[in-house]
Amino acid sequence: MSVQWDAFLSAVQDRGAYRSKDEAERASRVVLALLGAHLVGQVRSELAARLPETFALVLLNPLQAHEPLPPERFVRATAAWIEGATEQTAAWDVSAVLSVVADTAGDELTNELLLQLPGGYDLLFGRPQGAGTRR
Repeated sequence: MSVQWDAFLSAVQDRGAYRSKDEAERASRVVLALLGAHLVGQVRSELAARLPETFALVLLNPLQAHEPLPPERFVRATAAWIEGATEQTAAWDVSAVLSVVADTAGDELTNELLLQLPGGYDLLFGRPQGAGTRR
């Protein structure tokens, strides 16, 4: 795997305080699959281009969402896909992964992502101040 893969997983592992990279990878795969279902067009493609290849493929071949999930339901959906997860641990997983995604994407692309998502995702991305607005 590439250094990018290791760097991304290490960042998720640190943020999520996971005991292993396997735990960080599991959380990353679920969260990115759910996120991919909410993003469309150029924004999804640009984000995929900045992620390690394996995670880019997860983002680009998402689970299909029938409607955009508000943040609370996104967390519940994450909990449903991670064995043994609770809503509290899933919220931790989502924030760990999405804050690393935001760092990887940069401010401009993160703001574009937030424009495609229902309100409240800025907190999950670790960008509560003025996120979701164009600069």
